[in-house]
Amino acid sequence: MANILAGRSKVILSFLLLFGPAFILIFISTRSCDHKFQVLEDYGTVKQVPFEVLGQTKKHTFNDYKGDILIVTTLQKTCPGDCAISFWHLNQLLYQNIRKNKTKKMKRIRMISFGTDGKGNPLPLNQLEEIKEAIIDNVEEYDPEIWILATGDVQKVYNFRHNGANLLAKGNKYYGGHAFQELILLLDKEGHLRMVLRGTQEGLIRKMKDYTALLQKQYDKENKKNQK
Repeated sequence: MANILAGRSKVILSFLLLFGPAFILIFISTRSCDHKFQVLEDYGTVKQVPFEVLGQTKKHTFNDYKGDILIVTTLQKTCPGDCAISFWHLNQLLYQNIRKNKTKKMKRIRMISFGTDGKGNPLPLNQLEEIKEAIIDNVEEYDPEIWILATGDVQKVYNFRHNGANLLAKGNKYYGGHAFQELILLLDKEGHLRMVLRGTQEGLIRKMKDYTALLQKQYDKENKKNQK
């Protein structure tokens, strides 16, 4: 037993060292269900902050996207060259996977990217056009219905606390001094936060893809159970 516990401790330590910072990792966990199926933790409901969407006139809240799994990020006018997240991996590992599987039953996923000025402040709606042009120039078959560009009080969107950690941490080690700009949120169909990871590395974005698939499997299992 001691050897097993020691081995687990080494794995956890390696994970912390690899993926830090620690305040984000406090959010990351799964729990078992029937010892066979992993279920993502529920960290609460995202705040219903009004936001504007490029190309639309009315204001939205996350309630307008109930029934969809949402991946939330920030983007800057300087993307893809200078970006709070790894733009290329966001496109290749998340957006392209969503686009190619958008017609599958129970697989409705959207990405919402909030424009910031790089210092944590929301961009005016008209400046999202520059981000859209960068996406069109660098993304295969950009679909604004899948990858939505938005602006609003984005810090309220990211204002989650758990176990003493806050996603709105500040410091020189973060892009523009604000940690939230580097983070990718995974929201379930009810607008609850289910996972948060930094979007600065390929491995972490790939993990977000895996967690998104895990959330989809959870819905698939619940749907099959309800059909019995």
